[in-house]
Amino acid sequence: MTIKVNISSDPGAEAKAVSQAIALRLKEYRKAQKLSLDQLSRRAGISKGMLVEMEKGLANPSIAILCKVAAALGVSVADIVNVASSPAVHLIESENIPTLWTGPQGGSARLLAGTSGTNMIELWRWEIQPGEVFESPGHPSGTVELFHVEQGVLTLKVGAGELAVSTGCSAVARTDVQHRYANQAALPLIFTMTVVELHP
Repeated sequence: MTIKVNISSDPGAEAKAVSQAIALRLKEYRKAQKLSLDQLSRRAGISKGMLVEMEKGLANPSIAILCKVAAALGVSVADIVNVASSPAVHLIESENIPTLWTGPQGGSARLLAGTSGTNMIELWRWEIQPGEVFESPGHPSGTVELFHVEQGVLTLKVGAGELAVSTGCSAVARTDVQHRYANQAALPLIFTMTVVELHP
């Protein structure tokens, strides 16, 4: 089943379109696996109330929650927001690329593309405005993220370690622990990120 996200230039309409896509896909995957809301709630480690809101298209789940639900269903976040590739070549139109995080100053994280299933690779584009921070509790064991900074300075904190990644530089981080991306500089930060999550 193909679900068009149909993203507009209006942030409110965009968030609603993403919520609707998540609602349809989440219900489809849960029912295909014959899971009750209670079972999926326990498996994902999130409240049943949040799942109900997500399936109604009323929730605006964080990236961390989407990761937990995707892992519990054995799919990728890209599967849930419908940017995963299935045929040999799959085009994702610009208007169907979802924004899954919006910062208080207008920063954004867009999931550009991703593979399907539990062994996943995702391509992201982040824009973080001065003073904005994104924090993650950590991904499944063995998750690796690759970064390339196009503009600005990315302050990357992984566990107890911190690294400044400047324009034109790249970094590799194992992100199965708590981590954060911050823009502590005066100019907007733009970077691309690839997330690789492989399961034995």
